[in-house]
Amino acid sequence: MAGMAIARFPSIVIDCPDPGALARFYGAMLEWKVDVSPDWAEVRAEYGQCISFQQVDEYTPPVWPTQEPPQQMHLDVIVDNLDAAEAAVLDLGATKHPHQPGTSFRVFLDPAGHPFCLCLN
Repeated sequence: MAGMAIARFPSIVIDCPDPGALARFYGAMLEWKVDVSPDWAEVRAEYGQCISFQQVDEYTPPVWPTQEPPQQMHLDVIVDNLDAAEAAVLDLGATKHPHQPGTSFRVFLDPAGHPFCLCLN
C-alpha cells in the first residue's frame, strides 16, 4: 500500500441518548439531509460529508471544559479491504479492540486509546 492512503472519507460518529433528535438539530443547523433509524441517525451534505449519531444506553454528556466525563465520539473511515486496512493500521500503532460487534466494520484503538472503526461502507 506504499504511496496510497489506507482509508478515505472520515465520518464523525457522536454518541448520544437520542440519535434522531440530535440529527434533526444538526440537520436543521447545517441544512443537511437527515436519515434516522432506530439506534442510528445521520446528517449528510449534498457533497457527501456526513455526521452520524449513535444511541448509547445510560449516556452521560461531557462537561465542558473539565472533560469529566470526556467527550464521546469516534472516527469511522471507509476502506476497500478490511484485512489490508487492518494490517496497515496495526503497523501504524493501532490496537484491535477485543470487542468486534459487526462484520462490515472493525473497531481499533489509536495509539492514545481513542476508538475508531474501519468500515466497508
